[in-house]
Amino acid sequence: MKFAKQLGLRSIPSWAPYYLDYKSLKHYIKTSFKDFEGPLESLESLDPEDSSDSTETDQEQPGQQQHVVTTSSPAGSDQKSKPKVDYAAREASINIIVEGFKALLWAELEKVNARYEAQERVAGVTMERLNASVGNNLQYMWRANFTSAELKRWRSDLTALILNLEYLLEFSRTNITGFKKIIKKFDKQYRHCRPTAISSSSASSIHGAQESSSSANQGASPGGNGNTDSATLTYYGTATDPEAPGPLAMFNALGIHGRSTPTIYLPSSYPEPASSLHPQEPFVRNVQSPSLHGKQHIFYNNYYGGVSPMSLEFWKMVIEKTFAKSEKDERLLTEARTLWRKRTPVVAEHVSPLLLNVEPKDFPVWDNLDLESLPSGRLTRLWVVLAEDAMSTPIRVPVIVAKGVRPGPVVGLTAALHGNELNGIPLTHRLVLQEIQCQALHGIVVAVPVANVPGYLAQQRGFSDGTDLNRLMPGKKSGTTSQVYSFNLMTRIVRHFTHLIDLHTASKGRVNSLYVRANMQNPTTRHMARLQNPQIIVHNTSPDGSLRGAAMQEYNVPAITVEIGDPSRFQKRFVKSAILGVTNILSHLKMVEDEHEVQDYDPVVCAKSYWIFTKGGGILNVLPDVNTWVRKGELIATLHNIFGQEEHRYFAPEDGIVVGKSVDPVCQSGCRILHLGIVSDRFPEGKMDDGHL
Repeated sequence: MKFAKQLGLRSIPSWAPYYLDYKSLKHYIKTSFKDFEGPLESLESLDPEDSSDSTETDQEQPGQQQHVVTTSSPAGSDQKSKPKVDYAAREASINIIVEGFKALLWAELEKVNARYEAQERVAGVTMERLNASVGNNLQYMWRANFTSAELKRWRSDLTALILNLEYLLEFSRTNITGFKKIIKKFDKQYRHCRPTAISSSSASSIHGAQESSSSANQGASPGGNGNTDSATLTYYGTATDPEAPGPLAMFNALGIHGRSTPTIYLPSSYPEPASSLHPQEPFVRNVQSPSLHGKQHIFYNNYYGGVSPMSLEFWKMVIEKTFAKSEKDERLLTEARTLWRKRTPVVAEHVSPLLLNVEPKDFPVWDNLDLESLPSGRLTRLWVVLAEDAMSTPIRVPVIVAKGVRPGPVVGLTAALHGNELNGIPLTHRLVLQEIQCQALHGIVVAVPVANVPGYLAQQRGFSDGTDLNRLMPGKKSGTTSQVYSFNLMTRIVRHFTHLIDLHTASKGRVNSLYVRANMQNPTTRHMARLQNPQIIVHNTSPDGSLRGAAMQEYNVPAITVEIGDPSRFQKRFVKSAILGVTNILSHLKMVEDEHEVQDYDPVVCAKSYWIFTKGGGILNVLPDVNTWVRKGELIATLHNIFGQEEHRYFAPEDGIVVGKSVDPVCQSGCRILHLGIVSDRFPEGKMDDGHL
């Protein structure tokens, strides 16, 4: 994946000018090293993280100057004249490139850091003001006897502070990742062009210190057996004088600042790479990591995938900056969320009889969801009538309401709007019944485990008349059965929400990754999508008639669609991941305690996506798996006729990631092949959907 494109999609729009200019630094690296002798691999091909979708190649351009000098062979020699590299000139040129990169890197660091420090300073002052209980300015200090207008203004200021702190944390993390990647790219090109004879000198002192450290440890270790593998390298000059500055001082850049530590420590049991970039330079082993509580780990130096001493010097420039080492933004964010919950007034509890040991058929049946009349601090189960069938029997949907003891947002979770898309059902059950404590909840969570009851009972996607409810919203008060049902779902339930998370899966015959569809141009839904921690995020303004689109258009309710795997089954792994994402959103809204959890991966953000369809019918075989990358021109599917003869081959029209795909081999003309997500450096303007009508 190309980080430059992802940076454009992940950047906070209003903060975009202050981010690392990744493209310019990458361009400098590419153009600076292109003059050197020998075929250079593309920047992406050197980086495993970028290799999957790179199509760039670096070819030598006509007229480029090569850093070589030629000498004629001795008289009488039958060998052909060969060019010899002028290592001194080459080294001088490389040093100029290094200094140029260092200057550009420093300028970018200053720009990012200035923005971070300014925002952090403002946030700190604002937090002190909002948290003060005494002060000279009565307009700003907290008072228990606030008027409703004053309380509204205070909460509005605190909400803005929390959002800015979340932006600040996202800003710092994204830039840390960007600097790490661009230094890694420079390091690989630098080592690729630098002669072994020159680069080996930079590491000789390191290995000399390693040997002396090993010897010292062998002699000093009580009961030691002389095994060099038990040696421990310090981060400073020598084992006998750890505080003395020396050739190992560069390792002091590692493991000091938790959130900016480069990921170059590997477990001591990790297999050693097959070959080093410089074979005469052994790997540095058993480096003790302070951030890993003194555990012995291997630090691999000078090989593709490792980090060179020069890169560590660049990295030290990064971690000395406030945005890379300060954790004040995280602390302020936790304090701000805690302050919100602490100073939210308690709701006057509505007393109602507690229903014990009641059968589902005996739960209350309502014509309209009335959240005000429900008891606070309790869980309520009920039915809401949306239509009637031909026997005059009410068609009712199940609703579970967790109402907190303090005011807050109303978050709605709707599942099974398509009757055979089931993964959202266990998510609502576990979240509302197990994860949420009503006595500690601020606001209300409303779960609709099955939104399309007729479709669910028939184990089909559509309504009883076969129509797709997610293309009929907001429905009609007077219309077909499905239109009336859709209208009542919107007016009797959805209109009470302040935020909506619509839970779906793939449809029959298809499989999905764990992904989110959201309007990434909308700041609120963009943030909800990121908090959900999916594998993929697709920018999608919502198709006409969708529940998500109607909620935003009719009631101004921010909404996202979460696609959780495959149809007609429960997938525990996907459900668990999706629950963590929903909990993150509740935490962001200050409804539950600060419990943000981040996955081990960053979601791929797609500027757009679309389905690829077959031209003919037959037996379809789709090759790539979901959540994998394909290149332009790569074979993605084959179509055979019923006699086993290959009729068509389908190729990827452009680089992209597989969001979902068909697994049904029985294919008619116009069947889906796969859902392709496209990464770009900006979101397109206007309406955007994936065409899956």
